[in-house]
Amino acid sequence: MPADERFAVRRESARASVPRPLTAAPAPAGVPLPPGLALRGRLATGARRPETPGGSGRGGSGSRTPRSGRGGGPRRAYERARRAWDRPLTAYYVILGSSLLITVLGLVMVYSASMIKALDISKPATYFFGKQFLAAVIGGGLMLIAARMPVKLHRGLAYPILMVTVFLMVLVQVPGIGMSVNGNQNWLYLGGPFQLQPSEFGKLALILWGADLLARKQDKRLLTQWKHMLVPLVPVAFMLLGLIMLGGDMGTAIILTAILFGLLWLAGAPTRLFAGVLGFAAVLAFLLIRTSPNRMSRLACMGVSEPDPEGGCWQAAHGIYALASGGWFGSGLGASVEKWGQLPEPHTDFIFAITGEELGLAGTLSVLALFAALGYAGIRVAGRTEDPFVRYAAGGVTTWITAQAVINIGAVLGLLPIAGVPLPLFSYGGSALLPTMFAVGLMIAFAREDPAAKVALAMRKPGVRWKTMRRRVKKRSSGER
Repeated sequence: MPADERFAVRRESARASVPRPLTAAPAPAGVPLPPGLALRGRLATGARRPETPGGSGRGGSGSRTPRSGRGGGPRRAYERARRAWDRPLTAYYVILGSSLLITVLGLVMVYSASMIKALDISKPATYFFGKQFLAAVIGGGLMLIAARMPVKLHRGLAYPILMVTVFLMVLVQVPGIGMSVNGNQNWLYLGGPFQLQPSEFGKLALILWGADLLARKQDKRLLTQWKHMLVPLVPVAFMLLGLIMLGGDMGTAIILTAILFGLLWLAGAPTRLFAGVLGFAAVLAFLLIRTSPNRMSRLACMGVSEPDPEGGCWQAAHGIYALASGGWFGSGLGASVEKWGQLPEPHTDFIFAITGEELGLAGTLSVLALFAALGYAGIRVAGRTEDPFVRYAAGGVTTWITAQAVINIGAVLGLLPIAGVPLPLFSYGGSALLPTMFAVGLMIAFAREDPAAKVALAMRKPGVRWKTMRRRVKKRSSGER
């Protein structure tokens, strides 16, 4: 049989094998069809639907609402936002984006807030900005290294970082080696204009070492006993606190205490044990504040709106003035008045006040939103992992950054005593910026270690995507077009 005839036979047989739609048989005269059978008959014969009174076809008022439109626009927007947040790489992008935005905005504000201070000490206007920019570049390299390091290597660095940090903190107290800045003996001179504050690295050391310790004890099921939960975590933390308090740095000691409580809470400390440690720390803090006139004066400056006649609470009052004069959108970048000698430390502890004066309420709320996003993403990383070390380390870093931001901003707003801690990733200070950016890289590494995130990152590689697409496309015959 010729090829054309074979092709015609196959086409006729294929058409015969296709099932035809059912059609309703014509009803006898005077006998109505059932509704369902009548509808099938009209659809099969191609009859058009009758137009509704409100319009033609589906556009009328009597038409049925599509399922995707149920709930209105806000509900659809909420569902889309929830699905976007549940994606595997959301925490990865939020941590990376928010931390970089805070750092870049901090560099801009450090330059704006420190120009007058630099000129006042006979330095170029970019003096403090140049040092902060160099620290940001080095910190960016540390963040990239930490983000690419595997979790096992992070655990392996826990003990070396702790030992080096303790050695440097002891070295600070040696006469002739340690330096005193603003009454605190917590600095090491590195030569030239560079100094180092080892207590800032103590926060990172406690998180890594404490997370590794608690993870190993959890693997051995020892955290159900209170002595294994407290020893040696609490004694080592108190040793670091003692070395910090020898230099008089109460603010850093508060942050270290918050990190300790965060680790104990993540480890599942019982309420009585948690309350006991918290009560002991509160009594110790009260004694340290009560025995220091400087700390008592800072406590008395909470909520003040103007300095006293003797010049007390000057910094707290002028911080409120800076925020109050900013309005909704601020006086403009670089147009601050308080930085012209009225507000002490405008580029370090009270840089948030200068931000409110120059960028207004919109600028301060943007900074708060970035810190809130960073904290929430850290909680997401800690809550979704099954690795205990990742959970403790991510929770410790989130506690560190969040608590320090709350204490700094609360002091500027007059809601908390002035503790002398910088705003993380934002204030001037290379010693605070370097370990913080390494900690952010740590959280990025943890976000990348999620199994779903690993698959999503692998699919982003060009080679993997091309191979996947090649597998999905069916191979066609040479004669098919």
